[in-house]
Formats: sequence, structure tokens, C-alpha cells
Amino acid sequence: MSVLIDKKTKIIIQGFTGKMGTFHAEEMIKYGSNVVGGVTPGKGGLKALNDTVDVYNSVKEAKEATNANTSIIFVPPKFAANAIIEAIDSKIDTVICISEGIPVKDMIKVKSRIDNSDTTLVGPNCPGVISVDECKLGIIPGFICKKGTIGILSKSGTLTYEAIDQIIKEGFGVSTAVGIGGDQIIGSDMIDILKLFNDDPKTEGIVI
Repeated sequence: MSVLIDKKTKIIIQGFTGKMGTFHAEEMIKYGSNVVGGVTPGKGGLKALNDTVDVYNSVKEAKEATNANTSIIFVPPKFAANAIIEAIDSKIDTVICISEGIPVKDMIKVKSRIDNSDTTLVGPNCPGVISVDECKLGIIPGFICKKGTIGILSKSGTLTYEAIDQIIKEGFGVSTAVGIGGDQIIGSDMIDILKLFNDDPKTEGIVI
């Protein structure tokens, strides 16, 4: 068991064929994350990453084809709120939104939809989540992490990395690190994630 993601997590990437989506997809796959598909409207039927990953036109189409339960979003800010809502409507369990600068008025709509759904949203404007040696979703560098029993919870991406580094230098390791994002309106707050860490038998302590 781990927090939010593990080796069995089936991942789709919204904004897959863009520069950021492609780069971080490669990094996540190298880490061992189970990326089963990507979503870019209008490019369904193509294959990406040297013909290894299928591209779909919509989240619904991708979920039906792959049985994905998690989505990570690398979509420009003016389209990102609709991308989150599309994932909610497709009943994706966990959505991680990396996009920065989503208008507050758009996030008000997203927050209302999230609060009335079974989807967990991390972000936006966050570095993502990494369950060490199991799954990486987002931009947290995998090479700085060492497996252990300390959970990391932060609003800032840079401070997430700093906390990981300091924990390891002190001789500990990390179970899962979660960056919740620093925007005015985010999907999950610290209390939401603390509850998940509290229920995780692999986490014995937490740095906030």
C-alpha cells in the first residue's frame, strides 16, 4: 500500500503530445510508472514515444480502452480546468494537475465538481506525487529519492525536493512525497493528504 499511487496504477497523460507531456512521460516511464495511454484531442489513433503508447481523442475513450484509473495533466492553463472536469466526468480516481496559472474563476467550477465526485485532485500548480521505487507522477526527480518510511507533504515544488534531500541526508528514506500545489484553489489540502498518510502502513512519520 502507498499514498495515491503505486506499481499497479494505470496512468493516462492529458496533453500527452505537447513538449512537457512528452518529456515527462518519458521520465515517468523510465522510473517504472505504468503509462497506458495519452490524450490529445484530434490526434487519436496515433502512437507516441517510438510507437509504444497509444494516443486517444478523449479521456473517456482512453479509459474505455485501457481501464486507466489515474490521469496527469500537462495542458496549457486556459484549457486545464476543462481537462480536469473531463477526467472527473470520466470517473478517473486520481487526477494530478501540473498546469500553472489556471484562472481562479475556472478553478471555482472545478472545485465544485471535485467536491461532488469520487475523484481526488492533486494540484494544480504542483510538482506531483512519487511513491518511491513504485510510481512517479509529475516533475519530482526520481534520482533524489531513496525508499523509506517518511512521508513528505508540501505546497512548494522546490521545498518538496529540499525536504526529500534533507531526510535522506539524515539517514532516512521516503515512502511517498506529495506536492499539493500553491494556487489559491487546489483540489486536496494538507488535511486531506495527511489522512491518506495516516492510513498508510508504509509511512511511519511525516515531514510537512
